[in-house]
Amino acid sequence: MRETFDITGMTCAACSARVQKAAGEVPGVACANVNLLKNSMELDYDGSPETAAAVVEAIERSGYGAERRSRAGEKGAAAKEERPGAAAERAIREKRDQLVVSAVFSVPLFYVAMGPMFGWPQPPFLAGEANLMAQGLTQLLLCAPILFVNRHYFITGFKTLAHRAPNMDSLIALGSAASAAWSVAQLYRMAWAVGSGDAVTLHAAAHNLYFDSAGMILTLITLGKFFEARAKGRTTDAIAALMDLAPKTAVVVRDGAEVEVPTEDVRVGERVIVRAGASIPVDGVVLEGAAAVDESAITGESVPRELGPGDHVTGATVSTRGWIAVEARAVGDDTTLAGIIRLVDEATSSKAPIERMADKIAGVFVPVVIVIAAVTFVAWLALAGDVATALTHAISILVISCPCALGLATPTAIMVGTGRGAANGILIKSAESLETACRVDAIVLDKTGTVTAGEPRVTDVRLVEGVSERDLVRAAAALERKSEHPLAGAICAYADERCPGADGGARVERFEQVPGGGLSALVDGTPVLAGNARLMAARGVALGELASAAEALADDGKTPLFFSANGRALGMIAVADPVKPTSAAAIARLRAMGARTVLLTGDQERTAAAVARQVGVDEVIAGVLPAQKEAKVRELQEAGHVVAMVGDGINDAPALARSDVGVAIGAGTDVAISSADVVLMRSDPADVATAMELSRATMRNIKQNLFWALFYNAICIPVAAGALSPWGVTLNPMIGAAAMGFSSVFVVSNALRLRTWKPGERVTPAAPAVVEIESVSVDVVESAERKEPTMTKTLNVTGMMCQHCVAHVKKALEGVEGVSSVDVSLEAGTATVEAADSVADEALVAAVVDAGYEAAVA
Repeated sequence: MRETFDITGMTCAACSARVQKAAGEVPGVACANVNLLKNSMELDYDGSPETAAAVVEAIERSGYGAERRSRAGEKGAAAKEERPGAAAERAIREKRDQLVVSAVFSVPLFYVAMGPMFGWPQPPFLAGEANLMAQGLTQLLLCAPILFVNRHYFITGFKTLAHRAPNMDSLIALGSAASAAWSVAQLYRMAWAVGSGDAVTLHAAAHNLYFDSAGMILTLITLGKFFEARAKGRTTDAIAALMDLAPKTAVVVRDGAEVEVPTEDVRVGERVIVRAGASIPVDGVVLEGAAAVDESAITGESVPRELGPGDHVTGATVSTRGWIAVEARAVGDDTTLAGIIRLVDEATSSKAPIERMADKIAGVFVPVVIVIAAVTFVAWLALAGDVATALTHAISILVISCPCALGLATPTAIMVGTGRGAANGILIKSAESLETACRVDAIVLDKTGTVTAGEPRVTDVRLVEGVSERDLVRAAAALERKSEHPLAGAICAYADERCPGADGGARVERFEQVPGGGLSALVDGTPVLAGNARLMAARGVALGELASAAEALADDGKTPLFFSANGRALGMIAVADPVKPTSAAAIARLRAMGARTVLLTGDQERTAAAVARQVGVDEVIAGVLPAQKEAKVRELQEAGHVVAMVGDGINDAPALARSDVGVAIGAGTDVAISSADVVLMRSDPADVATAMELSRATMRNIKQNLFWALFYNAICIPVAAGALSPWGVTLNPMIGAAAMGFSSVFVVSNALRLRTWKPGERVTPAAPAVVEIESVSVDVVESAERKEPTMTKTLNVTGMMCQHCVAHVKKALEGVEGVSSVDVSLEAGTATVEAADSVADEALVAAVVDAGYEAAVA
């Protein structure tokens, strides 16, 4: 089982490495991941209380503290649960208080110690050679409060040193303590010189005081830690913002009255009232009312969604308009928001593979630095014969070395990166998947529900000349309402939208489903057929130009259905699962990023090929079973590809689990989501490319941080050791302390740059596709015999912006009596009309103007 432990006393990467090692060596522990940034540990172990106690004991023996936190989802747990930023806020307050006290005494200490060197005026009782002893005592008195207020560096540093697990505090403690101890020794030497009247020794000892170094080292380190704490606190903003989304109270109906209660008191099944401007406190289903709900906090989608009875709602979304009553289906830790917070928290607690290198270096970093400082001290003592010079170089090495930067390089970037993902509707379950996503070079996409909408819709309508759309829709809807076929639902939905009530009152008798053909029935006593070309041929219905139109639609992946009445064709309705508006642009982005795209589907080859042409994938594989999807992913992996599988159904789960990075569409099944490494809350394929962009940005940031941490230490330690002394370049310990503190600040600040990361260019979904309605001639229909000749006229139309405009202009012109066909071109801005000679140009222009556009006869 997995549990979280809160760890205290960690200050650098060496600490986290030591804690992780101590916990990992306990029998019964499978894995321990320590997060320096969050001061926590994720422990996978056998679940035994004895094992948990042994882990706590092992960590405490290493010089740190450990406390078991409540299990995720544990009901009624009394363990503490606090806002993510609370610990950071406490750390900021503590460091600020230490910094204020340190600065108050450091400024006069530095003035007294360095004033004579710079010629600054001194108080009379400290000025001159006669007051050297007074100067030394004053420096000691000013340094003592600084040492006291920063005593935790000594307590922790020497404690971990005693446990043979030195950390950053050990380096600071050794450097500051050495400076202070040497200065105290020199102070005694000055006292002896005063007593013996040895002016030379007094003067030499006075110039060997390092109280200012001891105090300024601690002050500058604390200054750096203060800025570091402030920066680290901002890395938890994403989780804190998510937690703040949850409303504190809810209005529920109890005993027939509306009562406001704390959100945690809402029970499953209760009726919750949500008014305009209020946040929805639970996940549930709308019972009554209507509202526009802003779901951007959960999905990242900025456009409010219109909801009504039967629609699902998500907790923490905001009602911007309307009133709804919601039945609570999930409350507390079971809500979608709580699940998102858990996922983000778990992701930020996990370790990316790249962090293992930093952990290995951190595990030996501090002992190596101490050895280098000791060797440097001995070497300079031998070369210069001066203890003060040797001590200065050794202390500089101790205080300039920065293991913190190594420990913070990865977790800070991971935390900010996963937070940015959550803010954009992308849930990343682990740091490992975030790192792997940047190396993906093959994307396998399921078709239905991923690339396409997953819901059949009417896309085209072809009318036989002399038949109106309402006539066709009436006959089609009357039959299809009796059918349970998915395509029937699409036709009924189209009928309700375009011609509401067209089939109202129609009497349907002798309804029959023709195997492999379609439907037949008597509609108001008239024989009506609905089905494929085979059914029409078997019943003697001539299709004429409908047959060739059907072939063209079938090549585009659409399913044509023919309708006839009384043995004569009425028209054809094509149904398809339309491609999502953003799919083509998303795949173009993926290909631009160097990834090979594969469309993998169980659908027929003709339909899959049509979808592939529309979206532009590199390869299409159709007619595959779930096991074959998994095999295809494995085949790509064996060919050397890093594979991401994108899917939404139960049949995609094996492939999602097999892939290097499984990406689940948020609207998919729970099985698919649980098998995936990344969940896209928006169900938008464009977010696949966005997730890869985020991964690459995060890994680029991590590599920058690690490079800085390693480069900084590789350069600064030799300089501190005196490598540039032959050229007159040496390093004061106070400068080293300042550099150490701000090295960590640099790493955290660089990670915070990810907060400004934004997805690449997204394509705004186009308006819903306008169903194309055309008239065709059929041999059996005699409407082509006209009493007067026809002619073709072309109008120049201005003001058309989209296919909606095209449909409006076309409908307006078709409404003019005598017009037989209309062809409108958005690109050319023209409308070609075939109409009787008697149709006046003015009538055509007036029809377009009435529709809201400008027109003139060409």
